[in-house]
Amino acid sequence: MTGRGRKTDRDAQYGLLSSIAGEAGVSLSTVSKVVHRRRDVGAATRARVEELLTRHGYVRPGEPNPVAPRQIVAVFRDLSGPYTLEVVRGIVAAADELDIDVVTGTTGHRSIARWLEECEALGAAGLIIVISMLAEDDQRRIVERRLPVVLIDPLSAPGQDIPSIGVTNWSGAKDAVHHLLGLGHTRIGMVVGRAHSPAGAARLHGYRAALEEAEIEYDPALVRSTDFDFDEGLRASLRILLADDPPTAVFAASDAQALGVLEAARQLGLAVPEDLAVMSFDDTLVAAMACPPLSAVRQPFEELGREATRVLLDMAEGRPPASPRIELATELVLRTSTSVPRGVRTP
Repeated sequence: MTGRGRKTDRDAQYGLLSSIAGEAGVSLSTVSKVVHRRRDVGAATRARVEELLTRHGYVRPGEPNPVAPRQIVAVFRDLSGPYTLEVVRGIVAAADELDIDVVTGTTGHRSIARWLEECEALGAAGLIIVISMLAEDDQRRIVERRLPVVLIDPLSAPGQDIPSIGVTNWSGAKDAVHHLLGLGHTRIGMVVGRAHSPAGAARLHGYRAALEEAEIEYDPALVRSTDFDFDEGLRASLRILLADDPPTAVFAASDAQALGVLEAARQLGLAVPEDLAVMSFDDTLVAAMACPPLSAVRQPFEELGREATRVLLDMAEGRPPASPRIELATELVLRTSTSVPRGVRTP
């Protein structure tokens, strides 16, 4: 560093200490004594000055900066769906509260293995992986190197050593189907996620549990498995709605799939909710903007991001999570895409 650079740094430090002295109501020399850990300062005054030094981010010469900016890495399968954007918002909001930078990316052109390397190269606190498949080699590397990694709704069940965070998928789906049953629907279809997805499987099981409790036989002709995707949801919905004995209601495992159900209904000339009730899972921003607005199982996206960030930082500081799986509660949000079946009178 040049002499001019050192002088600029000294001026900045002098200005900061002068400001702290004024704020604490003491002399600059008293602040200097606290900085240099002199003992001839009263305990109350010392505590007040130390608190201000910390609040203003002052770093004593030769000491590591305890408030240096930290980074976390958040990796997604893609950044195109409404669910992904909501989770991004949740993670970024949580990181902002903690003054942490977030590096985001996808697995489209860079594998999880590459992202693990990138995380280490950046010196990041850890990695949050959202809706992605975690290969056995990647899991082994995470465990062997003790890399802080947290998964949100993984597409494959992780080992016990890698924590995952999600929502109460089973009970949320069950509540959604109970709502449709309560309206009088007995012929209920479902556009479900892929079988390898723990979240998708849990939502299907919740759907089936609700039907079983109502003593309604499960009909596989009314269920189609797709990615959490609009186009696939549209194609699957057309097949369900063109069945010999079509449903009067369809429960979709995601908002993207539910939008596909609405489009399928439009193409077939079915009015929603008069001819077809539609229920979704997620309640991203698009759910309320759909036509008609979607009744949905709401995921607490901000809380998901906050909890994933908290667990990750705890792991980075050597504090493992109390449980390998954390589930946050869902909530049923009712809008105008669901109503009683046509021809059924309300009491």
